[in-house]
Amino acid sequence: MLKLLPLKPLSFALPFLAAGCASVPLKSAGTLASYDRLGSPKGTFSKSRIYVDAKALAPVKTVAIVPTTLAPNASLRVKKQEDRALVANALDREVCLALSEKFLIVPKGQVADLTVRAVVTDLVPTDKTIAGVATAVTFGSSVAGLPVSIPRLPFGLGGLAIEAEALDGNGVQRAAILWARGANSISNKPRVSEVGDAYSLATKFGNEFSRILVTGREPRTIDLTLPSRHRVQSWLGGKPKYKVCDSYGRAPGLLGAVADKFGAPPEWTDKGARTAAP
Repeated sequence: MLKLLPLKPLSFALPFLAAGCASVPLKSAGTLASYDRLGSPKGTFSKSRIYVDAKALAPVKTVAIVPTTLAPNASLRVKKQEDRALVANALDREVCLALSEKFLIVPKGQVADLTVRAVVTDLVPTDKTIAGVATAVTFGSSVAGLPVSIPRLPFGLGGLAIEAEALDGNGVQRAAILWARGANSISNKPRVSEVGDAYSLATKFGNEFSRILVTGREPRTIDLTLPSRHRVQSWLGGKPKYKVCDSYGRAPGLLGAVADKFGAPPEWTDKGARTAAP
């Protein structure tokens, strides 16, 4: 009798995903309190070096977030300051919302058990022209009623590299990460913006780093944790759990998902911070 072997979709797809993925190396800007305890590089798509002190994070109740900045070389990669600010704000908003699942988020400058800060060390621009062509091709295939989705053109893909850390009340590093990821042709939809890919990747980083702080361990490939009611509400563009997170503006929600499908620039649905970041 012929025995059917179980399929492994993820393993089967890895070579194809890697072939259409922008390569972004880990990059340091020298802003972390220490690099000595970072682990060896890991990951297939998101590459990272991580340090986490689970024991020290266990009693943490309150967290303050320092607004994300861009290293000088990263800033020079993108022309418009508004685009750079949109990426940094998306990162901070995701961190704020994700950490709200476990911690009380307090304004920057207020006494907190943990202070989180991040620096964008590299920002690979998305080629807007190629993204526009890719959007047109994808949309055309949808209108034509083709049974399969056409992958994005594997050219002009953007990327992001970040370093971040969490310091306790005495300034001691309790978690740190060097992280880098490039967009790929399958899972990252093209947006006609220089920061189209960096914007979506900033959210991915914010979620990954927050999971490290919440769980006290390196993130797993697949997170099966069910989001809370507050988290779902925030994803849909509703009011966040803590007022301080509202200063980063509301998530684009369903409108953002529709705009993403049609390749619209992120600023069309994300208006950025409501006030100066706390």
